[in-house]
Amino acid sequence: MGLDIADDAAIYQVAEDMAIVITLDFFTPIVDDPFAYGAIAAANSLSDIYAMGARPLLALNVAALPKKLPIEIGAEIIRGGAAKAREAGVPIAGGHTIQDEEPKYGLVAIGAVHPRRIIRKSGARPGDALLLSKRLGAGVITTGLMRDTATSREIATVTTGMLQLNQAASELARAHNVHAMTDITGFGLLGHGWELAEQSGVGLEIDYRALPWYDGAKRLGADWTYPGGAFDNKLYFGPHVSFAPGMEEWEQMLCFGPETSGGLLMALDATDAERALQAARKQNLNLWPVGRVVAGEGIQVIA
Repeated sequence: MGLDIADDAAIYQVAEDMAIVITLDFFTPIVDDPFAYGAIAAANSLSDIYAMGARPLLALNVAALPKKLPIEIGAEIIRGGAAKAREAGVPIAGGHTIQDEEPKYGLVAIGAVHPRRIIRKSGARPGDALLLSKRLGAGVITTGLMRDTATSREIATVTTGMLQLNQAASELARAHNVHAMTDITGFGLLGHGWELAEQSGVGLEIDYRALPWYDGAKRLGADWTYPGGAFDNKLYFGPHVSFAPGMEEWEQMLCFGPETSGGLLMALDATDAERALQAARKQNLNLWPVGRVVAGEGIQVIA
């Protein structure tokens, strides 16, 4: 892909009909359950493979575990990652572990794709519809968990969402001629959306009313329960975003919130998008229309 653009993974072509896709991701615990933490980290790591339209082949563990951490907890983290990789049909073929003061876990994920079927961020066209495959607000709710302001039901719901692989959504997008795609993670909807718009030479129009939020996200957002990454995202991406008059400041900030193991944002021709939505309903998959691609630049959030 080169180093001058920010796409989701590195790609190395090894034959006329095969390219290898390589990515790495890891982070500190965001939920209390070590097994769920490991599984979420694995799903998040594999997401960049799916975002580029590739099929994961294998993975390697990357772990930093405190010396004082009970071995049973470390084992549960690794077991959670292995279980999620197994669900994706991916063997974990090794890895590396060091001692550190705070736990960190993730995967090196390796996949394969035909060179002419790579899905980039740079293919969106004016008139395309924007579809999103997961709810938003994970960063706000996991911050609420750390501050003891999120309810057990809200935590359970967002955990279920973060555990979901993007495999089915990626296959659906490829089957319906997706033009551009990326996964929504640390830079949030607006940050990753702006990358897609900037690389495609277009603008995006996001409908705030259409955005799907996890239960509790708006409540916690209105209470300003934001991770630090939300403020970093606003500082960096804010100049590229305009909001509809009358939107509350907390509503704007909510759109900058970082996500963990977030969904795929995809740009498709309007007709293909409608067919994709129909197929998603038949397969019982989540898929929401959240806006459209327009001529111009930057992102406009309408309400």
